[in-house]
Amino acid sequence: MGDRAAHLQWAAARLAEWIHPLTVSSLHETAPVDMPAEAGAFLNAAATGPTDLTPQALLSVLQAIERERGRQRPFRNAPRTLDLDLILYGDTVMETAGLTLPHPRFRDRAFVLAPLAEVAPSLVDPVTGLSVAALWQRLTRTP
Repeated sequence: MGDRAAHLQWAAARLAEWIHPLTVSSLHETAPVDMPAEAGAFLNAAATGPTDLTPQALLSVLQAIERERGRQRPFRNAPRTLDLDLILYGDTVMETAGLTLPHPRFRDRAFVLAPLAEVAPSLVDPVTGLSVAALWQRLTRTP
């Protein structure tokens, strides 16, 4: 919702306070997933870099950044100004009430893998042992 590129640029600037150096992909426009087409196109990016935060603390920072930009969560997949997801955290595999790592659906989502492959192609999914580049290639392979 709103100025999508400005929301992402603002979020990247805020993330750089906690992740440094921060590497951010280019912006990727995609059709909505798990939402009606009337929702309009989404703008996606991926960011990566080192942090001293724990996974739970980083998730809290992501949610705080969303709230600062006016994000509300009235229902699942509601239209939003900003949606920041924690996809991978090194080789961490965990499942708690509020956080699952790696993100359970990232391997099947082009809108995640395309920008992530741009900035971190050699990053390895600790569940499958495949690199992001290999996951992207597998997803986009035509039969």
